[in-house]
Amino acid sequence: MPFTCFDVSIENNIAHIVMNRPEKRNAMVPEFWDELPAIIADIDDHAKARVIVLSSTGPHFTAGMDTSAFGDGSLVATDEKTKRLQHGARFYNNLKRLQKTFSCLEDCRLPVLAAIQGGCIGGGVDLITACDMRYATEDAFITIFETNIGMTADVGTFPRIAKLIPEGVARELAYTGRRMPAAEAQAVGLVNRVYADQAAMLAGVMEIAAEIASKAPLATYGNKRMMTYARDHSTADGLDYIAIWNASMLQIGEIQEAMQANREKRPGAFVDLPPNQRKRSS
Repeated sequence: MPFTCFDVSIENNIAHIVMNRPEKRNAMVPEFWDELPAIIADIDDHAKARVIVLSSTGPHFTAGMDTSAFGDGSLVATDEKTKRLQHGARFYNNLKRLQKTFSCLEDCRLPVLAAIQGGCIGGGVDLITACDMRYATEDAFITIFETNIGMTADVGTFPRIAKLIPEGVARELAYTGRRMPAAEAQAVGLVNRVYADQAAMLAGVMEIAAEIASKAPLATYGNKRMMTYARDHSTADGLDYIAIWNASMLQIGEIQEAMQANREKRPGAFVDLPPNQRKRSS
């Protein structure tokens, strides 16, 4: 199925999602917000891959949100008073929809690796902070650009970035809107590794993705759930949750297969995730 904003390929249990509008600096137009969660859901629900790589094209990862994405949508009411009174509620509903687009990366069962080249601007920061890991080229930079245009970032940056880097650094980025270069982003832990150029980065990220894909999918799923849960809960809650999780989800057969494969120096023959029977909202 063709998409307006993305190209999608799946090979060797790695799904590669590529933003494909370099001539527009991969700005997040209205179609973007519907296509990304649909792609993620299709891969996750049907267990089409074991790991997802999200990359881009052109000189910049993304220029961020196209302002048309903020539209209220069609208003049933035609009089100006009703439109004015409904504006806040409609804006809220639309913003919650946009937030879900990035939360789908965090909520899906598969690890998501972001490969960033050039500018990661505004909404791009909302996007990458919802991913599991981030990798960058030497020329990459991030900026919470909303500050520079008189608004507050609202699609996911602030609930996540201060849990990834020191709060003081996150506040500085937010208050100043300055560019953080890749070397600094690596130094504070926002990106895992920095590569000389995009080709080297994609090769390196695909190697990491292949290593992840070689592990038992059920274990990787559990790892992601535990890490995300522990981030947002107390140590006691996290310990209790992992105990309950493994009491019901631990698979002795997968452990035995992993150990046997390691001894025999061969790839493990692991069970894939089951189809995800999620209830679709209307």
